[in-house]
Amino acid sequence: MDPIGDQDAASFRRTVRDWLADNLSGTFAALRGLGGPGREHERFDARLEWDRHLAASGWSCLGWPVEHGGRGASIEQQVIFHEEYARANAPARVSHVGEQLLGPTLIAFGTPEQRRRFLPGIASVSELWCQGYSEPGAGSDLASVSTSAVPDGAEWVLTGQKVWTSLAHVADWCFVVARTERGSRRQAGLSYLLVPMDQPGVRVRPIVQLTGTSEFNEVFFDGARTGRDMVVGEVGDGWRVAMATLGFERGVATLGQQVGFRRELDGIVALARETGADTDPVLRDKLTRAHIGLEVMRAHATRTLGAEGAPGAEASVAKLFWASWHRALGELAMEVAGAASMVTGAAPGELDEWQRLFLFSRADTIYGGSSEIQRNIIAERVLGLPKEPRP
Repeated sequence: MDPIGDQDAASFRRTVRDWLADNLSGTFAALRGLGGPGREHERFDARLEWDRHLAASGWSCLGWPVEHGGRGASIEQQVIFHEEYARANAPARVSHVGEQLLGPTLIAFGTPEQRRRFLPGIASVSELWCQGYSEPGAGSDLASVSTSAVPDGAEWVLTGQKVWTSLAHVADWCFVVARTERGSRRQAGLSYLLVPMDQPGVRVRPIVQLTGTSEFNEVFFDGARTGRDMVVGEVGDGWRVAMATLGFERGVATLGQQVGFRRELDGIVALARETGADTDPVLRDKLTRAHIGLEVMRAHATRTLGAEGAPGAEASVAKLFWASWHRALGELAMEVAGAASMVTGAAPGELDEWQRLFLFSRADTIYGGSSEIQRNIIAERVLGLPKEPRP
């Protein structure tokens, strides 16, 4: 695709808006507003086709460099795209793990062979990815992972368990942090491996969440295999690569997330007007503060995303801020809904969008790096405070 980095903002916004209006039609029109956290089960196959249509039309991997199959879009243009995507109420993307996490990681750390093998499949949405980080005994403390990978000829053999693996049940590949040095501890001895999911040594078990849906999974590796050339970066340097991926996850990927937040906040404001909750001065103050918080979030993202190289500790600031903000938004939705928020739908356990928001957002300060871990990172790497004692 031709680069778009030289288009002015107003022209680019019109182009995006017109394309979405023309293409979110026909069979795709029914996908508006579907998907997202706690709702990934909604019309998944149809949303996958939409993602592939986006890719074929040049609207995937906007920020990737042109030489790696992207469009070379500026940060401003990426913000514009996500804003217009949200205004069009377009469906939640199903390929974000590959496009926004692994793709930038391979561009930064992958070998030329790895980029040639995997970037085209990510860009075309012909291969889906999941992230194998957390474990039952190592949730936000990634340095404590115990999943092992041992060499066996031309392959690595993996043994262990991952948990809270988003969309593992539909993924073709998983990027896995595993311990490749026997007896190593903490960050030392970890490697970042690319592992195919469709093999006898991999078993996926869905986890039923508070919302009643099952987009998270447990993944069991029992003699699973991958090639010796499937290590991203150097063997034993997986911690550095994994931290970069987390930085990308909390970087440009949050632009799309924030426009979803905007839609939720707008919906809560509309609900407040319907219920009369907007006349309550306390709730009006909370709604105002939520709006201000969202603007601060956007300003932080646009200020920090333009930095060269992989995101640093500022990504932890972003994660800490949005997680707390979004959890509070779920609580605010319940306050605005009032007593009705305590009653489910006609079917047992059927949730409305605000009940689902409240329940799912309880996990925001835990998954993707808990708030406690983010505070430690900020304290140690930004403020220069002593490290927390380790057992």
